[in-house]
Amino acid sequence: MFKHFLITLSLAATVPGCAQDPSKPHCGELNTLKVGDAAPAFMATDIHGATVDLSALTQKHEVVVVFYRGAWCPYCNKHMSHLQDSLSLITAKNAVVLAISPEVPESAEDIVKKSGATFSVIHDPAYTIMCAYGTAFEMPKAQRSKLKLMGLNVDKANGNEEGVLPVPATFIIGRDGRIKALHFDENYKERMSVKAILSALEG
Repeated sequence: MFKHFLITLSLAATVPGCAQDPSKPHCGELNTLKVGDAAPAFMATDIHGATVDLSALTQKHEVVVVFYRGAWCPYCNKHMSHLQDSLSLITAKNAVVLAISPEVPESAEDIVKKSGATFSVIHDPAYTIMCAYGTAFEMPKAQRSKLKLMGLNVDKANGNEEGVLPVPATFIIGRDGRIKALHFDENYKERMSVKAILSALEG
């Protein structure tokens, strides 16, 4: 299994079709939020049917909001695994993790199985949260077709052929409801490390 993961990761890194091209934002502009801004409030349902209310959570906790592309993305699986492996360190700082993507719950179950994630994984079907946080872009059909040849079916994972994905981004939200740290990089291989997350939670 681990060998298969490494092969998939290597292919994803070398095939041009796997490259993220956020040149076409889906709604508004990308990367519009800054440290100190009020985090857009949202209420959603995670893949297990539990209601997630950001405003209610920030009354008691700091919140780590992570946008990921899908279970088909090996870099997302790796990042989610790292978050789960260090979840006890994050929760020890009175913080909770929310992972958000456009993939349908059935597809999201795959990343839960691969990473062992016990934190909330949220399906954003209308891209409402992604748009509010300035992460939504449209992956060209040609790129999605190349990914499909590699066995990475974005359209199936999302349950449509719109090709809307988030730039993988992480937002650390304080109990005052404001963004205290963020990581936004259009290079899909770059993610906010657990070390950086823990450092932000200490700040």
